[in-house]
Amino acid sequence: MTYWRLPKGVDEVLPPQAWHLEQLRRSVLDVFNRWGYDYLEPPVIEYLDALLVGSGEDLDLQTLKVVDQFSGRQLGVRADMTSQAVRVDAHSLRSDNVQRYCYAGPVVFAKPQGNQTSRVPLKAGAEIFGASGIAADAEVIGLMLEALQEANMHSPVLLLGHMGIYLGLVEQLLAEGRLDEARRSALFACIQRKGASDIRDLLDDSPTAAMLAALPDLMGDIGVLESAREALQQAPEGVLAALQELQELSTMVKARYPQVDLRIDVSELSGYGYHNGPVFAVYHPQHGSALAQGGRYDGVGDAFGRGRAATGFDMNLKQLMANAFEQSGAYFAPYAAGESQAGLAVFVKALRDQGHRVIVAVAEDEQSPQDCLGTLIHDQDGWQVRPTITAPNE
Repeated sequence: MTYWRLPKGVDEVLPPQAWHLEQLRRSVLDVFNRWGYDYLEPPVIEYLDALLVGSGEDLDLQTLKVVDQFSGRQLGVRADMTSQAVRVDAHSLRSDNVQRYCYAGPVVFAKPQGNQTSRVPLKAGAEIFGASGIAADAEVIGLMLEALQEANMHSPVLLLGHMGIYLGLVEQLLAEGRLDEARRSALFACIQRKGASDIRDLLDDSPTAAMLAALPDLMGDIGVLESAREALQQAPEGVLAALQELQELSTMVKARYPQVDLRIDVSELSGYGYHNGPVFAVYHPQHGSALAQGGRYDGVGDAFGRGRAATGFDMNLKQLMANAFEQSGAYFAPYAAGESQAGLAVFVKALRDQGHRVIVAVAEDEQSPQDCLGTLIHDQDGWQVRPTITAPNE
């Protein structure tokens, strides 16, 4: 039996990438701290019903489940950390003031998600509770963009949408008796894959169904919002209010971050089913899936007895790691004995105090690492660094 093999989709991060990943985690948390977000470290495992509060079926399917040996209740290994932040805000750290929280830790998927092959991503994210205006959404979008800059993700494409448009039209269909719960999940899937013809096949002919079928084509630059107003002019007031909110948020974000390529997708339905307001995601030409995504999820804390306005985002640091750092290296000090040992220790400490990585050999036959930047040598002037000479490219 091959005991050393890992389960399918479960990966490990080895040197030097492991240090790169940790440095990225620290730098992203430093960004969150500079913006005034308090750090949370919730447990990896909780009661299942707490982890699934306000979420859809997809999060339930992604959550690994075990039975608690003490209580006999079902536990879940977290696949998302937003619900944990909701629990903290509603119960552990109750406050009537606006609260900002951030986190960074591993989550576990029951199976690979989307284009990502790893079932154990390292998620970092931030949430604001108690602020219902679009200023909070604009703040977390700005924080998301700055955090991505720490991973050297330049020239991002920011996608904005609003769940209220889709949800309002669905509620109208339900009120008209033209949609049942069995077809509701099928409709959600059709919207997600931009299947306008599938939507028409699924629904009866009606003005509301026609507006839903128009959603997948309402994507482009900020000017597409004018087309959306024309296509949705017969929509319920709640839908029109959501469209106006999307307009105001887009204008605010564009004014604050004019360098960002801002795109609108009226049918954007990202997340785990708990979003009910503006939603957003960041893409990059070199990556097939979203680098970061989030949105508003007002009232999800109702299940904990305290529903508040809330908005936030998260990102998978493992996905970003490859772009975060250039290749690093270390200085190597060969094995030394006798009188030179004391001088070597002083020299090594000075290099480390300057932020350099130094490996000191502990055996005569220890060899320098492959990423060696230079070797410490001893001559008549004392200890010095002899840089590694790299052969020129042919």
